[in-house]
Amino acid sequence: MKIALICTEKLPVPPVLGGAIQQYIDGVLPYLSRYHEVTVFCIAHPSLPEQEIVDGVNYIRVPGRNKKEYLNNVMAQLKDEFDIVHVFNRPLWVPVLGKKLKNAKFSLSIHNEMFLPEKIPAETAVECIEMVEFITTVSKFIADGIRRLYPIADRKLNVVYSGVDVDKYQPWWSENRTNNKAELKSKLGKDKIVLYVSRLSPKKGSDIVLKAMGKVMEYRNDVALVVVGSKWYGNNKSDDYIRSLKSFSENMKGPVLFTGFVPPSEMPDFFSLGDIFLCASQWEEPLSRVHYEAMAAGLPIITTNRGGNAEVVSWEYGNGIEIDDYSNPDEFTYAINYLLDNPDMALKLGKKGRSLAVLRYNWERVANDLLQLFQRA
Repeated sequence: MKIALICTEKLPVPPVLGGAIQQYIDGVLPYLSRYHEVTVFCIAHPSLPEQEIVDGVNYIRVPGRNKKEYLNNVMAQLKDEFDIVHVFNRPLWVPVLGKKLKNAKFSLSIHNEMFLPEKIPAETAVECIEMVEFITTVSKFIADGIRRLYPIADRKLNVVYSGVDVDKYQPWWSENRTNNKAELKSKLGKDKIVLYVSRLSPKKGSDIVLKAMGKVMEYRNDVALVVVGSKWYGNNKSDDYIRSLKSFSENMKGPVLFTGFVPPSEMPDFFSLGDIFLCASQWEEPLSRVHYEAMAAGLPIITTNRGGNAEVVSWEYGNGIEIDDYSNPDEFTYAINYLLDNPDMALKLGKKGRSLAVLRYNWERVANDLLQLFQRA
């Protein structure tokens, strides 16, 4: 079968700048390409050739200053030779592509609330749903949102949770990981490290994390905070919000390390540095992929019950704590102190998370879910 994967216009594949969709595509390609002829269409990047074949996968990268220009450039490269065209997160594009590709079947992978009225007109949404063979979503939260708006989509919806490379993301207790953690703790002069990996923005709750950790540090002196991330993928441009975070951290009683943007290739090393992992999503998060990486690294997780996050992390699942009062720093402070004061429980949660990552949230499972859907299309 000849399969085209149409990536969004924002970031390239492989994910040299990061991006959840780009990492998803990169993760499943080794498995999809074993059985099918796969071509990836994505945005161009100076570090990558416009066209290449790597490990049997054909990459075609085109420029695009906006969505329209990018889509037009993709269509100029597309030939009506594919059995199925799998479009990522852009339902608006399906009817447009369908006018050119008369012989292809279509499918859709949805990673955000892309069927909201402000994202797509109702007529176009219905046309898209009727055209596609199936729709995958990264969480039940996203699937339920589509189903409520468009009940006709029900039989085509399939929740396919994302994954992580469990070989690259080794648990922090692995022999080759413990030295890095010990070195950082020595450098910071603290016994415990709380890790926060995120884009730095209000909807990600970065300020909530700083406020919660400020309170933790007021009455304990054994902990440091490591903040990994930037405003946007691939650069360290600042803004008033980020400057306010750094200014706030200067008055905290314990050390706060801001790393800035870290390339995806280096992220496994950073995840192994933590003792506790925080996700403070304030918006209805589709399901943040950092949960999978934290699980693979064996970290107990504190997350918010927003969007799809609690579908993979909860006290019930035995891998973390979900917070309902998500905008209250005191709730995070309590949860952080609980795990710091109960290292045996923290270790138990981390080990359960690691086992879940290995069993359920690996790229081979994600790819097999997709392969079954492609075969049925």
